[in-house]
Amino acid sequence: MMNYKETVFFVGKCLTITLEEKNKKEIEFLLKTTTIDWDAVVKVSTAHYVFPALYCNLKRAMFLQHLPSELVDYMKYITDLNRDRNQQIIDQAKEINTLLIANNITPIFLKGASYLLEGLYEDIAERMVGDIDFLVLKDIEKTDLILKENGYKGLHDKDYLTINHRHLPRIIHPNKIAAVEIHKKILRDNFDENLTYFNNKSVTKKENYTFLNTQNNVFISILSAQINDFGFHLKRYHLKNCYDVFLLSQKTELTTFIKEKQPFFKICNEYIAVSSLIMNKPLSLKFTKNNKTSDKHLNAYFKKESFFIRLATNLIQKYDNLISFIVKKEYRNYIIRQIKTKLNL
Repeated sequence: MMNYKETVFFVGKCLTITLEEKNKKEIEFLLKTTTIDWDAVVKVSTAHYVFPALYCNLKRAMFLQHLPSELVDYMKYITDLNRDRNQQIIDQAKEINTLLIANNITPIFLKGASYLLEGLYEDIAERMVGDIDFLVLKDIEKTDLILKENGYKGLHDKDYLTINHRHLPRIIHPNKIAAVEIHKKILRDNFDENLTYFNNKSVTKKENYTFLNTQNNVFISILSAQINDFGFHLKRYHLKNCYDVFLLSQKTELTTFIKEKQPFFKICNEYIAVSSLIMNKPLSLKFTKNNKTSDKHLNAYFKKESFFIRLATNLIQKYDNLISFIVKKEYRNYIIRQIKTKLNL
């Protein structure tokens, strides 16, 4: 039987075997000589949204012969479904891009949708994508209106927009597969003030699409998880993000860039270190070694999260909302309107 940490490390190493010959040889040896707990592997890779990526890497390495045939059939089935879904997401994102550009709005695609459009993955089936996220630097309300005039609608009957939230309420189209999130910023609260989104160095274009450049994609992939979801304080990681960072690291040198990104250096450096540990130290996942990147320190990422940590995180979120209510008139007026609506005043 494989424990949770062993399973995570096995899956993490498998995700690198297309590009890391050392890891490929080690996985091949394990598959030939060790009894793999495939139930545990399926559970972990599914929970971390890398099940199709695991299959694609094992297939490219021609290792599927070492897996139970029933598992291979199931992995292929799920991966084929995800490929079809992602193709629909690509088509939907292209429609949104064309529509907004026709209205003089340039969407900057983010995260999964961006990576699919850019061609980050050898097979589009590798990435599991939930929403289509994009950033607009101006006319955010106009963007929302244009999409709603073209068939999109809110998921809720009532406007639940939080004034200081990083994106507008999610919208959907009855004939499209993915929900859409229109971002006015990427990071929560005031963390966004240290970011620069749009200049010749921070974005790149492919065909008619606009994306953050590779270095900023690494940066945002890490910070979205570590700041927005409190991953840094909770010592959380997600293999989906680790895999994205690994693939992006093939295209850029990380160490110098991350050093320049104060005050986010500590967060990014530690996340690259834990990704490197999980993936058996790929050459491209370079980080600055210090006491916060030691294996001993990083073991905190593999311990069970305590109730008190989760409680503290919840309280921090509520505290942030309270401060916003006190100091931000726009947010305060919004909350008052919501209260009046619920009380039918």
